[in-house]
Amino acid sequence: MPELTVFSRQQIAPTFDRPRPDRLVEGNPARTTWEHFTSPRGDLSAGIWACETGAWNIAFPAGKDEFFCVIEGRLRISDHDGNAAEFGPGDAGVIPAGFTGCFAVLVPVRKHFVVVDRGS
Repeated sequence: MPELTVFSRQQIAPTFDRPRPDRLVEGNPARTTWEHFTSPRGDLSAGIWACETGAWNIAFPAGKDEFFCVIEGRLRISDHDGNAAEFGPGDAGVIPAGFTGCFAVLVPVRKHFVVVDRGS
């Protein structure tokens, strides 16, 4: 029987990365991911993500959606038409499949995330 995943009961080794150089807009922020759950098929993952200030262009592939909820800090997501939304503690949103734009961390951020990847 599958077990319940309780983030606070897990000790997850973080992974570290930075935005791809060709996508950088501002800075070169370090990003840290604690992936607490991955489905057996690998099409769903959930965890906590943290990042330093900076900005980079994003392009979500077809079939990949991300729900997130900010724990601390502040971020802004803008699309290529200039529409933007800011998120702070307690704010949530979804980055839909096929979305392209800019992801800017205004104040170092931590957020919960759930990614569904149905493949392209």
